[in-house]
Amino acid sequence: MNIENTASQMRKGVLEFCVLSVIRQGEAYPSDIIDKMKAANFQMMEGTLYPLLTRLKNANMLSYRWVESNSGPPRKYFNLTDAGLLFYQELEATWNEMATAVEAVKHQSLMAGPAPENTRLTADSYTNLYANIQREINEDLTNQSQGETGRQ
Repeated sequence: MNIENTASQMRKGVLEFCVLSVIRQGEAYPSDIIDKMKAANFQMMEGTLYPLLTRLKNANMLSYRWVESNSGPPRKYFNLTDAGLLFYQELEATWNEMATAVEAVKHQSLMAGPAPENTRLTADSYTNLYANIQREINEDLTNQSQGETGRQ
């Protein structure tokens, strides 16, 4: 199995959300989007970005305006449409749910056993579960620390 392929697929899965996140911060020129993504250590090429922007524009998620440039042709600046903002908010909720679920799965070995089949935990349940696990770990560490102090 090749980690580069898996990592690439993971990046592709969140690329749209990340690009919309950048544009949500304010009107954005494509090279600015790429710069912000690179600054966040998320490598992206223009050949990946432009088709994505076109697809989002055609889906009415983005609008754009032309701005004259002093150093070449006019530049196209992108904004979220109202539909794009709603879509972004849905993606953000999905991302938060997935991130919480992944964290819960990563820490699942600390639970007594697997969850029953056909059980879907909410983000709040995962948050509560994680908080309980953290509390139990802290209690265990405190007990171990007190046990070591008592032996000295």
